[in-house]
Amino acid sequence: MKSLKISKYLILSVLVVGFTIACDLVEQPQDVASYGDVFNDEAGLRLYTNSLYNILPSANNITQGDAMSDYGARRDVPLFLREGAYGPGTTGGWSWGQLRNVNYFLDNNTNTDIPASVRNHHNGIARFFRAMFYFEKVQRYGDVPWIDTALDIDDPKLFEGRDSREMVMDNVLADLNFAIDNLNPGVNQSRTLITRDVALALKSRIALFEGTFRKYHADGLAQGLGNTANDWLNEAVSASQELIQSGRYSVYTGSGENSYQQLFKTDSPNSAEDILVVEHDIDLDVLHSANWWYTSSTFGVRLSFIRPFINTYLNIDGTPFTNRPGYETMVFTEEVKDRDLRLQQTIRTPGYTRIDGGQIVQTPPAFSYVYTGYHPHKWTLDDVFFDGWTNNTNSVVIFRYAEILLNYAEAKAELGTLTNTDWQQTIGALRSRAGITGGTDALPTTADPYLQSTYFPDISDPVILEVRRERGIELALEGHRFSDILRWKRGELMEMDWTGIHLPGINQYYDLNEDETPDVYFYDVAPPSDQRTSGVIYIDVTGSDFRVTGGTSGELLWRQDIPKDWEEKKYLYPIPESDIQTNPNLGQNPGW
Repeated sequence: MKSLKISKYLILSVLVVGFTIACDLVEQPQDVASYGDVFNDEAGLRLYTNSLYNILPSANNITQGDAMSDYGARRDVPLFLREGAYGPGTTGGWSWGQLRNVNYFLDNNTNTDIPASVRNHHNGIARFFRAMFYFEKVQRYGDVPWIDTALDIDDPKLFEGRDSREMVMDNVLADLNFAIDNLNPGVNQSRTLITRDVALALKSRIALFEGTFRKYHADGLAQGLGNTANDWLNEAVSASQELIQSGRYSVYTGSGENSYQQLFKTDSPNSAEDILVVEHDIDLDVLHSANWWYTSSTFGVRLSFIRPFINTYLNIDGTPFTNRPGYETMVFTEEVKDRDLRLQQTIRTPGYTRIDGGQIVQTPPAFSYVYTGYHPHKWTLDDVFFDGWTNNTNSVVIFRYAEILLNYAEAKAELGTLTNTDWQQTIGALRSRAGITGGTDALPTTADPYLQSTYFPDISDPVILEVRRERGIELALEGHRFSDILRWKRGELMEMDWTGIHLPGINQYYDLNEDETPDVYFYDVAPPSDQRTSGVIYIDVTGSDFRVTGGTSGELLWRQDIPKDWEEKKYLYPIPESDIQTNPNLGQNPGW
């Protein structure tokens, strides 16, 4: 991504302006470059809009984006999920400096000596980033102030109240439509620049979120907006459909049955599926830390999948795994067999190998990292060389075609207009890549009772249930899950027990990758040190952290000693207390 990486080094020479609402604004914005250096020619406009790419999420933001999710156990329970531990005095995120940078550009990109098409292309980039900025603010806070011009420090608007969600999101949609109408069309080969296709992808994501949020929160946070939900769902359909019909993208199958994992382990963007990526370069020291985060016992939160989510992966024949007799008591090495191929390409299963000192070695789930037995490897490179620091060179996707297919399928399912042909082109195509042989040609007709009882008790439509299943699996660990839970109004899922693999008994060894070498030993009576096997991790299941559901047999449990608490108010974050003190007109979100 040389164009984007270089732009990060050029930011200091661009007009840098700081803006925040209320107390975040501490000094008068200052110019580093003169007005003429930026707004007198196309090169200056490009230099400025390159600096706005900092608004994009970083690779670490994405690869660690599901650190708080219903399907992830972790080192400890997040403060946000602990009763009484989180509030206006502990929250953050009410920062607005990036917005002023965008608005300053839009206010001043008026030089008629530059062709209108050029100015509008760069305005399209700026408005794309303003839409992205505001979408994240609305997701977090609901109503927020809409500001579309660069304010001075003494502007009275700094101390006005918040604008309605409806008004702000209408403006977000207008920004997206302007970007789509004015950005350069086609595919950027590096997949690192904002183009019309990227704007369509963002619109697809935002419109799906807003449509489903308004539908499922119509009696609460979106009261009065439920009748507009379908308008947003139709916007999601149209944006997704345009990308689908363009023929410029496809579900990548070029690596055979390993195609899914190749999307996340290569240094270059995937030309078939990736729409926008964060690329990395060891020569420029632009790297990320996915390996370190997913393998270290000390760095990160040691994110581990929990068993109910693993249960949602279908059998390879397309039937629910939870239809198998005795699935509840299957041991790890049995439950992962003959399943959706994405399971073995997302977590370590028997047959998973890594490179250590040039040697290929069988590598089990490591209880030095994992708490449940379900050890993610989706974003990690296979050589242990990358484990110890910020060393990763693999590109990280921000938008990919699979998400567009899922957005399209879900929006149409919510509208009740998804057809068999739609299913084949979206959910069916993704499942076919995953090796699934059944259920790819026609809409499902039977609701899966496990999905209903465990995840979505208020959903009876089998199509919506299956689309949600597919979304969870296909986009796992890509930073979408908490956002999905918010818009589906399923915050209660955040209280799920952190359960792991089934243990037929304790005080015995377990070989988790079938290489005839024990990997872990669970006990209630510690074996003497001189009787322990080298390389085995020993885990006491009688403490305050690890437990077993049945005492001496059952599912492994992690951190039952720290209750998780979800309340209605948590569908929005609180406005920081310090900002309300500076500007009382902001008000506070319900319940906080």
